[in-house]
Amino acid sequence: MSEIKDTLGLENVGTVYRNLDVDTLIQHAVENEGAKVSSTGALMIDTGIFTGRSPRDKFFVNQDPSNKYIAWGDINFKVSKEVYEDLEVISKKQLSNKDLYVTDVYCGASLDSRKSVRFITEVAWQAHFIQNMFIIPAEEDLENFEPEFTIYNSCKTVDMAYASHGLNSEVFVVFNIEENTALIGGTWYAGEMKKGVFSMMNYWLPLEGKLSMHCSANVGKDGDTALFFGLSGTGKTTLSTDPNRALIGDDEHGWDDKGVFNFEGGCYAKVINLDAESEPDIYHAIKKGAILENVVADENGVVDYTDGSKTENTRVSYPIGHIPNHKRDLRGDHPQNIIFLCADAFGVLPPVAKLDKSQAMYYFLSGYTAKVAGTERGITEPVATFSSCFGEAFLPLNPTVYAELLGEKIDKHNVHVYLVNTGWTGGPYGIGTRMSIKNTRACINGILDGSIHDSEFETLPIFNLQIPKTLHGVETKVLNPRNTWEDKESYDETALKLAGMYIENYSKKYLTLESDYDFTTAGPKLS
Repeated sequence: MSEIKDTLGLENVGTVYRNLDVDTLIQHAVENEGAKVSSTGALMIDTGIFTGRSPRDKFFVNQDPSNKYIAWGDINFKVSKEVYEDLEVISKKQLSNKDLYVTDVYCGASLDSRKSVRFITEVAWQAHFIQNMFIIPAEEDLENFEPEFTIYNSCKTVDMAYASHGLNSEVFVVFNIEENTALIGGTWYAGEMKKGVFSMMNYWLPLEGKLSMHCSANVGKDGDTALFFGLSGTGKTTLSTDPNRALIGDDEHGWDDKGVFNFEGGCYAKVINLDAESEPDIYHAIKKGAILENVVADENGVVDYTDGSKTENTRVSYPIGHIPNHKRDLRGDHPQNIIFLCADAFGVLPPVAKLDKSQAMYYFLSGYTAKVAGTERGITEPVATFSSCFGEAFLPLNPTVYAELLGEKIDKHNVHVYLVNTGWTGGPYGIGTRMSIKNTRACINGILDGSIHDSEFETLPIFNLQIPKTLHGVETKVLNPRNTWEDKESYDETALKLAGMYIENYSKKYLTLESDYDFTTAGPKLS
């Protein structure tokens, strides 16, 4: 391993555990890091005070030429090259003079579009997480592996001079695009590594004319590929995990000239309130090789998935091979169907609507879902959340770059696009009920088997959405959301309220003097 040590840029490195086998990583985590093993064989770890990403602590170095492409603002913060060099000293000092885990992986199942990434960490379970989440190279590839990007994860150190550095806290997640490196400090949350590489793929691929996407994907027995876009809690992982279709991936994908491909080699799912009946594939994937984060278990290692006392963001990572029905090459053809998922807690949107090209652009750029009361402190009624392209937090470039690529591919490959509401029906959160998984599955099935095209459609007022009057397996009353409300006037008022939120969000983000991205005619109308 001496040749590897010489490339790390660190001093007095001890033993380098490069792509260590999972059994040994589990042993190291249990013996040295306080990890435990669940009754089903999964490794259980705690991520400390950070049980989720720290978006206010993500920065890019402000330098040529990348600063000409990055959309600076509340998502992508600037940091100077000098500050980055200070943080690099802090990080490399933390990682020097000790044994390290070096994990070399690919991001991207497409040979034409993948990137080789190296992770350096002093924590065994983080190395295990990386092996779960990315694509492990073949032995012969490892012999000649040259990383195109390197992440130094010095989670055990912090930036004590963060105020003078112009940072927001002691935590730092900083990307140096020109030097193809990133630094992580102050947070143990492994999702920072996963989403960090995703952010970089969202920078690299569009500049190559390829679309990067925050979506899940699966493929049918006849080779028809479907994409599921959606924010957390909308059902992206659950709905793409289908016993009748092979899973390509549950979260991050690319779309190049040959088709769709998974960025990752694993899945990262929420497990709060997980049960075997509603999500059997995920439930049974939690075995040896999986990592459970921040869960509560008894002395026998039996996990209580209803316990969110540590965090509501309890999660599991596992290799995609834990899902029996997965696409082994992690690739699919150009999609026939694209589904935008939202969990509308206002109870206004229909369970399924067919979108034309302009509507697809509008709803993609809007990226709507809603938080409900109780999910965050201070939230007592539904709160609309708009995340451009259903993944704004991970987009270094202007959202219109991704939308333009999506629009080109929809045209080129004649893709059908739908909006599916997995949220509330019969009223808003607190009055109505959550859309049944049975009805949602039937909507998805109607899209994927093409039977939705046999339906007669009507126009939903205000939103001007085309909704089916009937659809096999779906209660007819549910298809038009207004029909499910006892108080029709209240529905109309709430629909106007949500429409106003859509309009305000789109106007603020896209109808500026510098932008000609006006798809407002495809959006809701207040009159």
